[in-house]
Amino acid sequence: MGFFPDEVVLLILARLPVKSLFRIKTVCKHWYRLASDKYFVQLYNEIAVKNPMLLVEISESIESQSSLICVDNLRGVSEFSLDFLHNRVKVRASCNGLLCCSSIADKGVYYVCNPVTRELKLLPKRSERPLTRFYPDGEATLVGLACDLSAHKFNVVLAGYHRTFGHRPDGTFICLIYDSDTNKWRKFVSFQDDQFSHMNRNQVVFVNGALHWLTGSSSRILALDLDSDVWRKILLPDEVCYGSGNRIYLLESDGCLSVIQISDVWMKTWVLKDYYGEEWHAADRVSLRCIKGLVQSIFPISQTGECVFFATHKQVLVYHWKSKLWKEMYSVKNSSTLPLWFSAHAFRSTIFSCN
Repeated sequence: MGFFPDEVVLLILARLPVKSLFRIKTVCKHWYRLASDKYFVQLYNEIAVKNPMLLVEISESIESQSSLICVDNLRGVSEFSLDFLHNRVKVRASCNGLLCCSSIADKGVYYVCNPVTRELKLLPKRSERPLTRFYPDGEATLVGLACDLSAHKFNVVLAGYHRTFGHRPDGTFICLIYDSDTNKWRKFVSFQDDQFSHMNRNQVVFVNGALHWLTGSSSRILALDLDSDVWRKILLPDEVCYGSGNRIYLLESDGCLSVIQISDVWMKTWVLKDYYGEEWHAADRVSLRCIKGLVQSIFPISQTGECVFFATHKQVLVYHWKSKLWKEMYSVKNSSTLPLWFSAHAFRSTIFSCN
């Protein structure tokens, strides 16, 4: 490697898995400086975000600490642990290599961490009036994580319907936003009437400086602009048909919003090419006859221009757009307490620091 210029060495190192990169940094002082340079960190993350993966929580029982299974189309399956948090947590959101986790035992305690570098950030307690709480169970309805690699910052969003003690909820939608630059929370109030299913809450997408959730009716997308603290609603493609056996999912596709509709026979995909003009383009239509027995249990989690990852009850599948081939990437070896799709998230393996 001493015969290659630093520029070539950086391009090679930028394509290594994170764990291999850490081992490389111990080889010599020169490589340590190269791999620690801000330019290299930016280069590594830019390449990493082009390779989305699927991350799923696996637990033997409700009481046990869960492990994280990462399924990568290029490198296969690897396993991570969140034991460095020293707390039993649930992964609530994922964005560009960071995870937002909530404590199971202590409601209101949130962490942001990078499971690959094992860095963590305990978020400060939120100052709220004691006589109000999220409705109906004290937990935020929507939890979002926005990791902006270019700006070197992240935001955590907790949003949901509030009710005052002794009163019924009145549609008041409280939004709390944590800003890593200031290490503080800010708050604003609006009125919403949307509901969200479990999958809708899990599949939050960060693009164009905003977080996006598909509403429970699958009729529109609720978007939060993090620069202006304003909610907006985006209509789905006219061709999308919810109900009658159709299921709708919101994903990201190479920096754009994407909608996937699954029926008994077809999987149809649209991409929002013109974000502000709300111009959707039909991207693909795939026959599902060859996996007919699995159609009712497949849930798309993450996609690229090359493939899309699905989680079922016990399997992770990948479909390759060009070859039109399906492949099983992972299968649960023991009895999991919950279906894989229940705790699956899109993931990227970056070296972004949460501190």
